[in-house]
Amino acid sequence: MTPVSVLLSCVAALLGTAALAVRIARSNRSTPVIYGASLVFSAIAFVTALAYLVIGLPSTNAPVLVLPIGLPWLGSHFRLDTLAAFFLTVVNLGGVMSALYAIGYGHHEHARHRVLPFFPAFLAGMNLVILADDAFTFLISWEFMSLVSWALVMVHHHDADNRRAGYVYIVMASFGTLALLLAFGLLAGLSGNYGFAAMRISEHTPLTAGLVLVLLLLGAGSKAGLVPLHAWLPLAHPAAPSHVSALMSGVMTKVAVYGFIRVIFDLLGMPTWWSGIVVLTIGSGTAVLGILQALMESDLKRLLAYSTIENIGVIFVSLGLALAFKANGMGLAAALALTAALFHVLNHSFFKSLLFFGAGAVLTATGERDMDKLGGLIHRMPVTSIAFLVGSVAISALPPFNGFVSEWLAFQAILQSPAVPQWGLKILVPAVGGLLALSAALVAACFVKAYGVTFLGRPRTAVAGQAVEVDRFSLAAMSVLAALCLLAGILPGIVIDGLAPVTLSLIGDRMPVQTDIPWLSIAPIAESRSSYNGLLIFLFTLFSASLTAYLIHRYASRALRRAPAWDCGFPEISPATQYTAGSFAQPIRRVFGTLAFRARENVDMPAPGDLRPARFTVETHDLIWEWLYLPITGAVGFAAEKLNHLQFLTIRRYLSLVFLTLVFLLVVLALWS
Repeated sequence: MTPVSVLLSCVAALLGTAALAVRIARSNRSTPVIYGASLVFSAIAFVTALAYLVIGLPSTNAPVLVLPIGLPWLGSHFRLDTLAAFFLTVVNLGGVMSALYAIGYGHHEHARHRVLPFFPAFLAGMNLVILADDAFTFLISWEFMSLVSWALVMVHHHDADNRRAGYVYIVMASFGTLALLLAFGLLAGLSGNYGFAAMRISEHTPLTAGLVLVLLLLGAGSKAGLVPLHAWLPLAHPAAPSHVSALMSGVMTKVAVYGFIRVIFDLLGMPTWWSGIVVLTIGSGTAVLGILQALMESDLKRLLAYSTIENIGVIFVSLGLALAFKANGMGLAAALALTAALFHVLNHSFFKSLLFFGAGAVLTATGERDMDKLGGLIHRMPVTSIAFLVGSVAISALPPFNGFVSEWLAFQAILQSPAVPQWGLKILVPAVGGLLALSAALVAACFVKAYGVTFLGRPRTAVAGQAVEVDRFSLAAMSVLAALCLLAGILPGIVIDGLAPVTLSLIGDRMPVQTDIPWLSIAPIAESRSSYNGLLIFLFTLFSASLTAYLIHRYASRALRRAPAWDCGFPEISPATQYTAGSFAQPIRRVFGTLAFRARENVDMPAPGDLRPARFTVETHDLIWEWLYLPITGAVGFAAEKLNHLQFLTIRRYLSLVFLTLVFLLVVLALWS
């Protein structure tokens, strides 16, 4: 069997597993059976895709399979090249980890009959999107993926917030699909050939290329979570079960990134330099606004959802750099930027899935997502706390973990910008680098808050004080992802070399071979310019920490001294005196909040003698929602009300309306021709 046949067989097996789940979902044994089968089929697909990526065959030899389904004159085309192989590796590794986690977590799910049929179908849909080699198959698979994930968001539909999340999500998903449909229509042109092979060799005018770029930013960007199309993401991700949230945040958003890369870097041909400016601007704004929103949150899963927006911004900044460099014939710099983007795609799938698994473990143990009702969990859930700490350090881009490497590569690409000839890029790229550095610092602050308030200190509520560690399957999934975060950080050269076939196929160039450099160092351009060694940093950190601990225990006084802890001016020892999530966010809210959120602090201080308690409240606004989405929904409602009388027309007026519409479309077609 060819690799494409193996992968499509896994997709068919996942769909069969979904059909089986419909019949046995209410059985007590359905959870391990369905998730176990999903794990096995995802593992087979993962190994197949990884093996193809390691072999690194050129795109001209990419295996293609055509099935006699879909459009009668086209059929359904499926193709596996290095780009698809990389993203299939990400998708199916995420599927393996989520299924492993869900074998234990699923026993706590009260509505498993609504989850089990759609989980394997969701995995199948994402695989089909990446394998599709024609626009019709791509769009059908994309819409199938969206509908199945919407069903998973609506699992707990009795909750009004979840119903609202599902409504916003399905509207945004439909809008994104419409934008992609228009983009593929432009790429197909007058010939109407929807095969990717025909689009790849076609000539596209600058106007067509610009329109396709805008439509891809709307279509794929809405699914990925680019600002201002991110409105669904912080609503839908917390609403779904935690293992589904990990798939949506860590994997599905990467399928959207794949769609953008496939069209813009592969099908559209040579980019224009100004397309890099557009993507850089949107990506940097997304990174900063996403993490600022995360800092304001006290809901742990919403915080993680907003931080996904920040990471998507980092990826698109790197993609914007790759477009700018490729347009100017700077192959090595473009390969560096694209490698940074793809490396961050992989890294984000690792640490964001790990963090959502940790949040799910906390939710299982305490029933709470509000960080202000947690605290002290490091004593009750030690393994979960260590795994969440690894994820927090990795997402904060601190060495020696993987998040540092991909962001460091992005900064190394930014340093190549003085060589571009356009002054717009010369000015913009350093500013984008500053915003990227700001977002990196804010991420560290955000996850100091998330980890400190959730796991450190004393329990703020009884449920936090009575929490117990979760099941071994959940712990195993978190432990594997934590290990992958460390391995990708200390051995990044292996990952970079593994991504080389992808950059060769899309850019025509690659980074220097990293595994040939001594001591497992990496050098993006040349050793004389910059280099990094994650393994040495890890060993130095391990050695220095161990030596410090030894010296303290060996030479410190053995006398036991007890004294009251510094009370910060609060003599009463109470969990209520600890820092809350709002306390951590207050300094940053006061700096950025007025501009970004119209934040306002209200203090109600009773007069002397008044026994009422003092109250402090914070008011923030989502300006994008209030300024963009509310006016649109209001306009749609107004138009719907005014057009409502159309449903009461007579048959003659209906026929006249159809006739006028037909004439209008014929005129448009004539002008287009």
